[in-house]
Amino acid sequence: MLRPVASGFGKSFGWEQRRVYKLEEETEDDWWEVEALYDLCFAPGRTALSSYRLRDGVPTVAPLCLTLRDDSGALAAVIRYWPALIGEHDVLLLGPVAVHPTHQGEGLGALLINESLAEARRLGWERVMLVGDAPYYSRFGFRKLDGVEMPPPTNPDRVLGLELKAGAWDGVAGVVGKAT
Repeated sequence: MLRPVASGFGKSFGWEQRRVYKLEEETEDDWWEVEALYDLCFAPGRTALSSYRLRDGVPTVAPLCLTLRDDSGALAAVIRYWPALIGEHDVLLLGPVAVHPTHQGEGLGALLINESLAEARRLGWERVMLVGDAPYYSRFGFRKLDGVEMPPPTNPDRVLGLELKAGAWDGVAGVVGKAT
């Protein structure tokens, strides 16, 4: 998936200009640069979080792992997805999503979330979950998941889900585990 996308407005010499970004699927060559952006945007202990234990040794869902590069080729924003299980139910685990500090406020995180969720729906995924801030993610349709437990220590109020297919979360409950 390679295509230019426009997002946000930047100020330059007193006038506004539209910025153009290149949206691509993350490649192996991007790995270190993506990891460096995550290190820049998140606390040094990010890999100790429970969501990382679910990702350890599990391949990403590659078609949903996206990068946005600005017109100079610099990495501006990224998003990754991982498979997970709740009982016998497949679930997409969204995250992390990160925007370089010099590009924050341009809507790049929202663009990546919307683009990747549309692709996940097209690929036949039914449900997505994440650990995050409800006020931010509710604008994409995410809501608190009752009865779904992330490994500790995770605040249950931050466990959010989205149906990509109507009724996809009905009857889905239990502890989130690693995809096999």
